[in-house]
Amino acid sequence: MTLIFRITAFLEGISYLLLLGVGVPLKYLANDDSWVKGLGMPHGILFVGYLVFALVIKDEQKWTTREFLLVGLASVVPFGTFGVEKKYLRK
Repeated sequence: MTLIFRITAFLEGISYLLLLGVGVPLKYLANDDSWVKGLGMPHGILFVGYLVFALVIKDEQKWTTREFLLVGLASVVPFGTFGVEKKYLRK
């Protein structure tokens, strides 16, 4: 299950960076919101999946409540999910 979480975390991080780095600038600079629409739904699904898998593996990883909350909050910080993978999953 940890492998699935790691893959989901990676994909969620990539989708978030694409949304913020490509979709949002094109929406406001080129007046083209198609990228936000196209990237938004997959990112939303990956975001929810990330949180669900974090909840599923928290006991397996023996995360404290504080660690679990930090893992969850990392999903709203750019590059945060990559930090989670490095700090909490490579033990």
